[in-house]
Amino acid sequence: MDYDVAEETVKQILFKSDAADVLQNVVDYLYKHFDTYSWVGIYLVEGKYLVLGPWNGEQATEHTKIPVGKGVCGSAAQSGKTEVVADVFKDDRYLACFVSTRSEIVVPIKKSGVVVGEIDIDSDVVDVFDKFDVVFLEKIADMLGEHIC
Repeated sequence: MDYDVAEETVKQILFKSDAADVLQNVVDYLYKHFDTYSWVGIYLVEGKYLVLGPWNGEQATEHTKIPVGKGVCGSAAQSGKTEVVADVFKDDRYLACFVSTRSEIVVPIKKSGVVVGEIDIDSDVVDVFDKFDVVFLEKIADMLGEHIC
């Protein structure tokens, strides 16, 4: 996938979608256009919890409400920094969702410097997320923070 093309497509989604549909449309786009993204979801911060919003993947996760500070998602929300887990079996923080998941990336969505949500992506491939995924997804999170959340 060409990250520049994907970034432009997400920009178009942000400006052409109804506000209520934007998050789901972004999730759907990422899931459908990146072969190694086996599950894509957006969690939104509600008080001291991350609450699962739109998602796309083979099945739902049981982790629909995660305390900030717990697991990889909670850690990213607490620190405000992107978390990349090359092998979920080697990270004690990982909250198992699917037996097939091998790596994960979590990118905070910020509004005025405050974490308001995050993009959570699982992959069935070990160590699949690289610097290009990080830069790309951080741009997407920034766009979401500016336009949506």
